[in-house]
This record gives sequence, structure tokens and C-alpha cells, in this order.
Amino acid sequence: MPTSTSSGLDRVLTLELVRVSERAAVAAARLRGRGDEKAADQVAVDAMRSELNRLAIKGTVVIGEGERDEAPMLYIGEEVGAGDGPDVDIALDPLEGTTLCAKNQPNSLAVIAIAEKGSLLNAPDVYMDKIAIGPGYPEGTINIDLSPTENISRLAKAKGVSVAEITACILDRPRHAKLIDEVRATGAAIRLIGDGDVAGIIDTTDPETTGIDIYLGTGGAPEGVLAAAALRCTGGQMQGRLILDTPEKVARAARMGVADPKAIYRAEDLARGDVLFAATGVTDGNMLAGVKFTKNYIETHTIVMRSSSRTVREIIAKHQDLDKF
Repeated sequence: MPTSTSSGLDRVLTLELVRVSERAAVAAARLRGRGDEKAADQVAVDAMRSELNRLAIKGTVVIGEGERDEAPMLYIGEEVGAGDGPDVDIALDPLEGTTLCAKNQPNSLAVIAIAEKGSLLNAPDVYMDKIAIGPGYPEGTINIDLSPTENISRLAKAKGVSVAEITACILDRPRHAKLIDEVRATGAAIRLIGDGDVAGIIDTTDPETTGIDIYLGTGGAPEGVLAAAALRCTGGQMQGRLILDTPEKVARAARMGVADPKAIYRAEDLARGDVLFAATGVTDGNMLAGVKFTKNYIETHTIVMRSSSRTVREIIAKHQDLDKF
């Protein structure tokens, strides 16, 4: 990677990227438990966009709130940043888990990833089959073409534990009924989540803290790119395959540059090159605490990562200038 791009990403890594996810998280957290998903999402979008436009980057949103006619801000293709600095791709979800925030349930996040231009898969808004584990395992431990039973057995062997000591994270959806039955039949435990599969996949990066060893199931393809960015920064493994089950979806994916509709994507394919990732808790979760409001300060909990250095920084910040939020 050119030195200028690397140094540009270095500058973003300092505190600027953290501020972007912090601002979105704080804005959304003010509407926790209010039951209004759209309002919470909108304030998070507004806050993230405002902060992005302060950064010394020439950014293009490749994973965002939707197509331009569906999203007035942070739509796919929107240009953000101050207009100077490196050209970068941006994947973001200003409020991952809108329902979780509206109901004040665990694991709602503000999430963003940045990489050099052309490095993030421009994924269509379709479902993706996903399987993910954290770092420390031999390459090829998991394989999306194998059954859940085989993958859990291989993971347990690689970890040096019995299958009964493995916990899988799965979205609680009717489409996963057979998957849930099969995983339970192995003797492994399951943690079902209502929403937020980005958080579910990120949880595999630190099983000692989160208790999650493997993620299985289908979720949104754009969320898969965001999760892959986090795994790239930690050395985790992920495989995904787009579910293009209609001619319209195949055609739409082709227009976005997907040449092989049956391709299996690894984390390295979804998020290439040097990748930066930041996530701030909106509500309390397995890995990140939610925003805390006190009389004198606002407290946020963020992780910020970089793939080239495999650095993971955890930042607990107390913001005492309340007028800035």
C-alpha cells in the first residue's frame, strides 16, 4: 500500500474514527427504550455523517443505509469526508440493532469500517450464509460447505475441548429452526440473539469475555462485510456465500460487480488490504458497555482495530463537554 494511504489511515486510527462511532452511539442512546426505531436510526445517521465530514479523507460509502432513493443520508455511493487525504471505502451501520435500541436490549452498536479504495466488497442487500470463529485456530478449521455438526466438531478439536464446551451464536429466526435443532443435537450450547449479527460475529473474537465460540446462520450481506472487517483485524476466520435465489437478485448482484453468484467469500475477500474498524456500545452487550449518561459527563465504551498491525484498542471515554453531544 502506498505510504501516503497508510499514513492517512494512521491519522484516522488515532481518535478520529472513534469519535465517529462515539457520536452516533450517544445520539442513538438518547432514544433507548423509546420504541421508535426510525427516530433512533435517523439521529445516529445524522451524527455519524456530521462527524465523518470532519475527517481528512475522500470517502465513498460502499456499505450504508441503502440505495440513494431509499436513504437520504449515508446511502451507497455517497461521498463523505473533508475532501482531502486518502481515497477510502467506508462500510457503516450507524445503529446496528435498531430494534435492540428501541427496546433497550443488549448488543446494539454504532459500527464503522474504513479501508483503501476498492477494498470492501460492494455487497447487495440480500441474505448471506455465514460462519465465523475468532483468532488462534488453524486456517481451514471451518468450512461453510460442511454441516454445522462437522464444523462444531472441528472447532472443538482445534480448541482442545469437548463439543459440550462450545457455544454457538445464532439469530433467533424461524429460518434457523433446523440449524438450531442440529446444533443442540451435537451437545453444544446456543446463545440466541434477536438482532445484531455484526455483534454476534464480533463476539467470536474474544470468547473468554463473551462466551461465544462460533457464529452460524444467515443474515444480511452488508453486515457480513462489516463483521469481516473486524475479523480481519483480529485474525479470525469467516466464510460467507450470498443467497441469490431469484433472477432479480442475481442480476442486481451482477450490477454491483458480483461475477460468481455461488462464490464463497472469506474475510480477506470481503475486506481486503489495510482495514480500520470501530464499534461503540449503544446498549450494554457481551463485549461493550452501553452509553452512560451522568450529570457531569457521558461515558462511552469503544473498540478500535487495525488489520495491518492486529491492534485492538479498548477505549472508555468520559466526555465532560456535554454541549458537544
